[in-house]
Amino acid sequence: MTHDPGPERRLMLVHAHPDDESSSTGATMARYAAQGDGVTLVTCTLGELGEVVVPELEHLSADRDDQLAPRRLEELTRAMAELGVHDFVRLGGDGRWRDSGMAYDEKRGVVPAPDLHDDSFWRADLRAAADELVALIRDRRPQVLITYDENGHYGHPDHIQANRVSTYAASLAAVPSYRRDLGRPWTIQRTLWIAMPESAIRTMVEQARASGQSNEFLDSVDLDSSRPPLMSVRDADIAVRVDGYPFAARRFAALRAHATQIRADEFFFALEGAPPGPLWDECFRFAGGVPFDEPADDVFAGLDSRR
Repeated sequence: MTHDPGPERRLMLVHAHPDDESSSTGATMARYAAQGDGVTLVTCTLGELGEVVVPELEHLSADRDDQLAPRRLEELTRAMAELGVHDFVRLGGDGRWRDSGMAYDEKRGVVPAPDLHDDSFWRADLRAAADELVALIRDRRPQVLITYDENGHYGHPDHIQANRVSTYAASLAAVPSYRRDLGRPWTIQRTLWIAMPESAIRTMVEQARASGQSNEFLDSVDLDSSRPPLMSVRDADIAVRVDGYPFAARRFAALRAHATQIRADEFFFALEGAPPGPLWDECFRFAGGVPFDEPADDVFAGLDSRR
């Protein structure tokens, strides 16, 4: 590889499918790109099994023409333009691994689909996939790596695999004697996991319900329960909160760019005019490396950008 990392501060994000980056880290990417920091997005699949929400494009679906991948790459390119991110790549190249899809068990938990494609990301050899990321890590040399938690945030097999590949690759990339042909060793200073604090989920659900919004997720949240809602973590587990309000317009524009996947009437668009506050924060758990001295508002807080 010949990529020149350039900026002193460099961030790498590993996501499973196009649109995942905009929904969970769009404002974070826009913020650091606007500041002139290096931002690299690695997308593990092209989302071939995504549900098409535009009726006139349903023929692109995997069970029909199976031509959704080129369209989703176009949408990803438009989304990155909205966020100001220029360095976005697919793990192993376009189409190396295919969207694995997902299914539900008897308790409505997310599980791998029963008829996985041979090239699905869930079936990827862990070291082969990690080696592709090792090469990118050693080339881009990020101080911070962001990906999902061990459950992929909500159990999607591709998200879980992205966590596994990222964790393994970060370790291998730092070993001087490992695969010298993949570049000079590089140690990532900090790894973060995407997280949604309990308070934000509760506030979002309350506001959505008050505006008359309803869907399976909103209806499933029991606001009277003492347990954290689905897909959330205790607020105390949040290590860094990036204020997304200044970049909300860019994030919403990026979400709209993923038109085959995100309906124009999704409930979160109704919150677009909400005032500044914690609801806009993009939050992360500390998952390894240099810890934060205190709750932070910058993913690079306390790091040596000269490394």
